[in-house]
Amino acid sequence: MAKERSKRYKAAVAVVENKRLKIEEAVKTIKKYPPVKFDESVELSFQLGIDPKQSNQVVRGTVSLPHGTGKKVKVLVFCRGEEAKEAEESGADYVGSEELINKVAGGWIDFDVVIAHPNIMKEISKLGKVLGPRGLMPSPKVGTVTQNIGKAVSEVKKGKIEFKSDRSGGLHLACGKISFQEEKLVENVKVVIKTIIDHKPSGSKGMYLRNVALSTTMGPGISLDVSG
Repeated sequence: MAKERSKRYKAAVAVVENKRLKIEEAVKTIKKYPPVKFDESVELSFQLGIDPKQSNQVVRGTVSLPHGTGKKVKVLVFCRGEEAKEAEESGADYVGSEELINKVAGGWIDFDVVIAHPNIMKEISKLGKVLGPRGLMPSPKVGTVTQNIGKAVSEVKKGKIEFKSDRSGGLHLACGKISFQEEKLVENVKVVIKTIIDHKPSGSKGMYLRNVALSTTMGPGISLDVSG
């Protein structure tokens, strides 16, 4: 039996016009949604023209949001020695090696991003079953396995986020908070869309951005006109 939508959700739907909107119009529209008791995230959802079964068509990378996500990100760094000091000075929330590895292996996952120095990757490979399913395993492809620990931590804290397409060709990521000024949300959204376009796999044929929708945590999505 389908769950009955709340009055607030129905009121938000009433605000949405049944057509694709330009980014600026869409941001103005979600700002008109009936408010909730917390600062909702603003999210972008993509349906991409890729074959997700082909490994060379996975869309994966990072994007640095000019105004951040509005979320306090907890960063865990696996490293030793001078790099540990650098990580702490750059604002990492948790820094360590063997003891921290064992803690995570035991099921502790109170963090949002994991960064690692290359010389410790062998030791943390055993965490694949814990971190992998949650998309938290460090990877050189997205800059979370790096010798430049301080820079990586600073970028994440300022708004650098990772993205990866799923098994259905979809891709979802946050691009701010509803409390952000309209122009800041617009700028974040445009940067994300451009980044996803720039990551189009060479093997993708036909229409790449099949659908792009903007939504809030509790509100309905709005299809975006990203034709130019």
